[in-house]
Amino acid sequence: MWMYVLALVLLYYVVRWYRELERVPDRNNKYVYITGCDSGFGNLLARHLDKKGFCVVAACFTEKGEEELKKSCSSRVSSVSLDVRKPESIDKAADFIKDLVGQKGLWAVVNNAGVSVPSGSCDWMTLKDYKDMLEVNLNGVIGVTLSVLPLIKKARGRVVSVASVFGRIGAVGGPYCVSKFAVEGFNDSLRKCMHPFGVKVLCIEPGFFKTMVTDSDVIINNVKMLWGKMPKETREDYGDSYINQVEKLIKENLSRMADSDLMKVVSCMEHAVSAVHPRTRYSPGWDAKLFWLPLSYVPTCVSDYLLMKGRIKPAKAVI
Repeated sequence: MWMYVLALVLLYYVVRWYRELERVPDRNNKYVYITGCDSGFGNLLARHLDKKGFCVVAACFTEKGEEELKKSCSSRVSSVSLDVRKPESIDKAADFIKDLVGQKGLWAVVNNAGVSVPSGSCDWMTLKDYKDMLEVNLNGVIGVTLSVLPLIKKARGRVVSVASVFGRIGAVGGPYCVSKFAVEGFNDSLRKCMHPFGVKVLCIEPGFFKTMVTDSDVIINNVKMLWGKMPKETREDYGDSYINQVEKLIKENLSRMADSDLMKVVSCMEHAVSAVHPRTRYSPGWDAKLFWLPLSYVPTCVSDYLLMKGRIKPAKAVI
């Protein structure tokens, strides 16, 4: 009995592997709009798709990012300045793309721009901290997508958004998980709405990778900033030594957990853009596949126990 089940599972994966090999034709006439191309996944994806023959519109936050990217790419890559927090910047970039692609439409948008700070315990935060991150990680994704959606419908293309494994399980405090859960919700609803128009809506859910989002120095400086501005009463709840223990934990864990092979994520992004039969969700990284996603399916009491085990206890903890 189990041999038949195993054979069926094996057959399923072989058929899926073969089906996913097919790539879209006429790449040199397909435009891909990528946000967050100054560094990390976005920068690497822009250069990778350029080599694959796609026409790339790389959106950068800084002029330096635009200049450095152009030096390493062919003439197929166009750059545009973009601040996803500002509607006027989003509209200006969309107008540029509309003029560039003409009647062909836009083949794909890759919503890659995002931030990971402020990050910390929920009671360290203010409403403004939540709003600031959601402005980039959620509103930016929605704003950019809606600004070019008519062009994507024209090309019967696709929307690719970078969420996170923390859009599947709330493992850390603060607004990061909130923003990524919301991106998952937007993707799910958009996918159903766009299905009648032949538009595919896909999601990338990476584990831990070495980028600016997981840079330990950036996160530690953010934690210290939050600690310094929080009310005295809240600091007393945690104790004077708490911040030093958190700093030590971040330095030890992030460097150990973060994968330096960014191509694992970029390959998933490229497949989402170029495959005839892309997956609805991609989970690059062994930590995502073997720990975070399985953990999201177990009973809440089990996942809570595993995630809170080994955490630093506040001075006034009662449990």
